[in-house]
Amino acid sequence: MHGGFFSEWLGKYRHYLRMRNYSARTIQSYEQVVRNFGYYVWLRRTADPEKLQVFWDELAPARLDTEVNVKPAMISDYLTFMSSQRTYKAKTLHRVISTLSSFYRFLYAQGVIENNPMLGVERPKIKDQELRYLKHSQVLRLIASIEDPRDRLIVRTIYATGVRVSELCTINIEDIDFEDETIRVKGKGGKIRIVFVDPETLEELSRFIGNHIEGPLFAGQQGHHISPRSVQHIFKKYAPPGITPHKIRHSYASELYRRSKNLRVVQENLGHTSIKTTEIYLHTDLDERKRVYQEFFPLSEGNHEPVKKRPRDESPEH
Repeated sequence: MHGGFFSEWLGKYRHYLRMRNYSARTIQSYEQVVRNFGYYVWLRRTADPEKLQVFWDELAPARLDTEVNVKPAMISDYLTFMSSQRTYKAKTLHRVISTLSSFYRFLYAQGVIENNPMLGVERPKIKDQELRYLKHSQVLRLIASIEDPRDRLIVRTIYATGVRVSELCTINIEDIDFEDETIRVKGKGGKIRIVFVDPETLEELSRFIGNHIEGPLFAGQQGHHISPRSVQHIFKKYAPPGITPHKIRHSYASELYRRSKNLRVVQENLGHTSIKTTEIYLHTDLDERKRVYQEFFPLSEGNHEPVKKRPRDESPEH
């Protein structure tokens, strides 16, 4: 084990992410998280603890020439410190933990550290984690309300397949298999998966692409793939406030699970590595809750024992 400084391993970690086909935006985000943590570690090891907040607000004197090897307590202290910052919410801390977990798994695999300090670090609970989404009928009304054929098909394709907006934007015409009713998409980390499409959506796609056999399915400027920002603009134009492409993906997951009760299939269709990620999208719908209540709760109609009346001359025990 030879150790090393953040200044040395941050660049190697960036190269590692690039080799795994992470997007430039994701790499930049991960790098910034690790860089901030490196600054914090350097300040903790060199600065007056009572002036930590002052130095953190400036960050000008902070450096990265400090050992990447840290104790779990250092990471816990960092998360506590970040929680005290008004700009950091629970979801942000989740991203910080995920990034640091990735970074330290990389260091461990490289033999830089003997123990991964991220093991056992608890994630903060996210209040109100349930995401707002649209029901099936609401999504259909949204789609029907869009007059522009391309914009309407973009929203429909997201709902029909459950793809991420980044995945939608990279779909090529040749990725669509009209016979098998599938689309080949490139997910996070360059992972390829197959998603399914309903016949009606495929018919609209066929009419939309006409005689073209290759190239971007949804083209943006200069014939290149449409950008995620353009898709988000479409949603701002047509969808109710707060309804984003991600929420339509959420609607897809919720509707598929509600009808199938097959969590594993939903996970694979969404391209989630962890089934815990998929569980965030799911809801126990009211019909299911009502059925379970009526079937199993003892006071529910048809599912309870009659209350035995006490004889008149029998007084209750005290």
